[in-house]
Amino acid sequence: MTKQTKILTGLLAGVAVGTAIALILSSDKNDDLKQKASDWFCDLLDSSKDKLASVTGLVKDKIAKTNA
Repeated sequence: MTKQTKILTGLLAGVAVGTAIALILSSDKNDDLKQKASDWFCDLLDSSKDKLASVTGLVKDKIAKTNA
């Protein structure tokens, strides 16, 4: 895959996800669906933060061992 194709694929995927999120969250009839989507995104964000903290810790440990 060329660089331009990867960029275009990522852009289109982002647009699709953003559109889906906007449609779900803008619907007044689906309050339960909104709550589920909101909970899912909060859980996803929390797990992403945990993973990032874990990776950050591993990188710091590797750097400390390399410098020692």
